[in-house]
Amino acid sequence: MYLHLGQNEIVSDHRVIGIFDLDKCTYGKRTRDYLAAAEQEGVVLDVSGDIPKSFVVCDHPYHRQIVYLSQLNPSTLKNRAESTNLEL
Repeated sequence: MYLHLGQNEIVSDHRVIGIFDLDKCTYGKRTRDYLAAAEQEGVVLDVSGDIPKSFVVCDHPYHRQIVYLSQLNPSTLKNRAESTNLEL
């Protein structure tokens, strides 16, 4: 199944490593360092089209990981991921 991240961006739910709240997670130094390093590596994709509310870390065949910034709430993405898994 697939997970719609917003702005016509869809990823395979098997590639999703984690869904995180951008406001809550960026208080931590490790998260800020991780996002800064991902930005420097060029593996951050902003698919929000607006102010991002969450970020989704995914496995990627050509990079170690890829980070998507999404305008959707983490709870919305979590519910979408859970609803696609129920259909299996």
